[in-house]
Formats: sequence, C-alpha cells, structure tokens
Amino acid sequence: MNLIRRQIYNPLALAATFFVLLIILFGVLWILVPPPPKSIEMATGFPTGLYYQFGERLKAEVSGEGVDLKVRSTGGTLDNLRLLNDPKSGVDFAMVQGGVANLSEYPKLVSIAGMFYEPIWVWYREGAFKSEGGQLKILSQLKGKNVSIGNEGSGTLALTKDILQASGISEKEFNTQKLSPDQAIAKLSNGELDAVFIVAAAEAPILRKFYSVPGIRLMSFDQADAYTRNLPYLSKVMVPRGLLSIQHDQPRQDIQVMAATATLVAHDNVSPALVSLLLGASYDILKSYSRLQKVGEFPSGSGLDFPLHVDAEIYLKDGPSFLHRHLPFWTAVWAGRFVKIVIPLLVILIPLFTYIPTTKNFLLRLKLAQVYEELKVIERNAQNPALKEKNFKDLEDIERRVGNMKVSMLDAKELYDLKGHVGEVRVRLNLVH
Repeated sequence: MNLIRRQIYNPLALAATFFVLLIILFGVLWILVPPPPKSIEMATGFPTGLYYQFGERLKAEVSGEGVDLKVRSTGGTLDNLRLLNDPKSGVDFAMVQGGVANLSEYPKLVSIAGMFYEPIWVWYREGAFKSEGGQLKILSQLKGKNVSIGNEGSGTLALTKDILQASGISEKEFNTQKLSPDQAIAKLSNGELDAVFIVAAAEAPILRKFYSVPGIRLMSFDQADAYTRNLPYLSKVMVPRGLLSIQHDQPRQDIQVMAATATLVAHDNVSPALVSLLLGASYDILKSYSRLQKVGEFPSGSGLDFPLHVDAEIYLKDGPSFLHRHLPFWTAVWAGRFVKIVIPLLVILIPLFTYIPTTKNFLLRLKLAQVYEELKVIERNAQNPALKEKNFKDLEDIERRVGNMKVSMLDAKELYDLKGHVGEVRVRLNLVH
C-alpha cells in the first residue's frame, strides 16, 4: 500500500502517465482525421463529350500533386448520379447536369462547384421546315417530325422532357428516338432525323461533328425568357453568329438558347483536401472555357441543385487555405492534419495547465498530511513499552522519507516545518523511554 501511495504522489510517475495519455489521445485523433485517398474515380460521360474531356484535364492537373484520378466513361448525368449514390461503385466524384436530379433521392450528395454552362442545342434540317421558312423557332413546330431527344441515362433526355412538358407537348405528338449523340448525327446526316436535342458546352468536341452535316441549322429559342421563368435552373445565353465555328458559320445568325450548369458533385463526407485540390485545378482549366461564360465566372457556387459543400463555399469565397497556398499539396495535407489534432489538444491542455499549480500544491499537502498522520500514530503509541521498537523503526522510516523529499523553493517552509515536527516527536520518544 505504501508503495502504491508513493507512486501516486510521485511527480515523475504522474508526468509519465500524463505524457502516455497524451500520446494515446494524439494517436486516436490522428486516426479520426484520415488523409485523403491517393486514388479517386470520377464519372463523366461519353468520350466525345466535354464531361469526359474535363475529367481528363483534371486528371492531368492533379497527377502532378500525386493523386491518381480515374475517369469513367458513362451514359451521362443520370448514370453518374446512380454510380455516385452507389457505395459499391467506387465513384467519388461525378459531373452532373443542373436541373436533372431529384434531390430527395440523393440526400448525401453535395456540390463542389458549378463548372460551365451547358446549353441545350437543337440542330435541325432546313429542308424539314420549308413550310415555316426553313427556320425552327418554337418547339411546337416539331409536331409530326422525327426527333432525337437524348439517350437513356443522359442529362439531355431529362432536360428535353422537362422542356417539352413546359411547352405542353407530348412525346406522342412526334416520332421521338432516344439516341446517343453519335447515333443521332449519323441519322441526321442521312435524313432519317429532322432535329436533334443535345446538351453540351460550347467547347464540347461532339458539337464539331454537326458542322459537316449539310443543310443544318441551330434553333434560336424565341421563348427562352418564358422557359427560364418556368425552369429556374436554366439561364438564357446569347450566342453570337459563328461562335461555335467561324469556319462553318455556326450558328448562322445570333441566337438565344437556354443553358443548365454542369456541376461537380461528390459525397457529403468528401475530404476537404480533395475539394481544395480539384477546385484549384479547375480554375486553370476553365480559363479556356470562355466562349459563353465570362472569364472568372466559373467555378461558381450559384445555380446549383445540391447544397454547396462547406469547404467549397469557403474556397470559392476566400481562395485556398494558407497551407495550400504556400505548401505542396501533400505537405499541406499532413500539416493540416497536425493542426486539426493539435488545436483540440490545446483546448484540453490549456485549461489543464491552469490547474497544475493547484494540483501540485494539493499533492504536496496530501503527502505532508500522510506523514503527520503517521506521526500521530507514533505519539499515540509512545506510552506502550511493547511498541517501543516499532515506534523508533517507523520514525526512522519517516525521517528517511522526509529527508529524500524534493520540493520547490516556494514550498521549502512546509518541508522544514515538517522536519522540525519529526524532530520533536523523536525528542518525546527519547524522554518516554
């Protein structure tokens, strides 16, 4: 029992215990703040689309920071949402077309940022609309025509259905076909289709394939303002003549179209470090996406379907953190983890340090009180001749322990008072015996 008491009152033992607990706590927090993965996967779209191209450019940008981004080709937005929502798919990020998702079905997804405008283009053969002067201006003109409205799983199909519904037009009123962009271009070229709906950014490679189709034009939505009022996730965008291709004069006149926002979406538990990495990389990429949007307009936190991730919101407002601004990516990651662990520890330790003097004083008083308690027992037994030898032996043990006590300069008086009292007890013992 005395050995246990000595260990409890031993400052070195207490300090060692404290540091062991500190190391254990640091280790637990280190595990609870994991580093971002070095390999991630992103669902995009068809290889000829801008989603896929954007993913490939992101891959090249982040590879320089030691992160391997795998780009998965898909059928489009709806496929991407399904993959991102499936924990077994391995997909961490996805490109999603604005206005397509039913948010109640994806409660654990968040937006990283809107990346670029995606207009809905309607390519049509002039010859199919001779009675209307060769121009398609309102969607009701499509009644009775052969029209591709997008492939299954694509954002084009979802957005086209919304626009047709807002127009009060049923798919039964014309011959609809759900084709991929390449299939639609082939049929448009040989005259099997009269019009093709496709949602794509102005920079999307797939649009170039339309330029060589003879006798086609781009629809200008005369009712664009009405559509954007009824479908708030759409924006009206003006497209100057020749913007898509000066060489092929596409479009052949100034037109107005509606555009959704292509958004990078992720799980709500995405690593903040990856958010910073992908946003930083996207700024450099989007500098070249300036046909329809103003320089610096994207990445953007507005016009998004899914709630904006909190770290993305901070990044879009204030830029990268101090660490990511001045350090290489992985150095910043490890430094950030250390900071996230040290701050909670300081919150715990700083108040603790204020109690150290009080605790130290309490432990000293406790140690002195133990000695005084033993002295009282010796004095109480001093008149008993049978306990003479035991009294002197116990007193010698007390004198040895008191002589080995180490105290600070401020506590020296208490120690010397104790030594004086131990000496007085010895004097009494000698007088009795």
